[in-house]
Amino acid sequence: MAQYLIHYMLHRVKWMWKFHMIHHSDTHLDATSGTRHHPGDFMMRETFALAAVVVTGAPQSYFFYRICTVFFTYFTHANISLPIWIDKPLSYIFITPNVHKFHHHFERPWTDTNFGNIFSIWDRLFGTFVYDDPKKIKYGLDVLDPAKDENIGYQFKIPFSKDVKTDY
Repeated sequence: MAQYLIHYMLHRVKWMWKFHMIHHSDTHLDATSGTRHHPGDFMMRETFALAAVVVTGAPQSYFFYRICTVFFTYFTHANISLPIWIDKPLSYIFITPNVHKFHHHFERPWTDTNFGNIFSIWDRLFGTFVYDDPKKIKYGLDVLDPAKDENIGYQFKIPFSKDVKTDY
């Protein structure tokens, strides 16, 4: 729940979104996209995760969660498409590659959907779940220069650039 909440906030709070944009700027979704984060984005996520550990008093759950997250990060960002007859039923419980692809669509409203990173229940519960034809998806962000999606200097400056416009 903590990770759903921070992910939602990373999309809704302007200064947080500017840090998270790096993750969404990739124009070719693949397993490496899952680890593409600004250090500020990573710190915000880990702060929420560790706060959840303190609140629940369950540090062992954090380690189990991190192991699961590694698997799901690579799985959901992988450049694969499961057959719909497998993907659709799995998506009732888990975030699947097809489900997560909508989250990486280059423009809203799809970018602001499917915030879960393991379970789809949070998105279904809070009305942020979407499932459509993955062939409709174009990756990247409509407010960033797609030619600079692999320029690390440009990417790390995004949160501090006045030239990068956001809707928030």
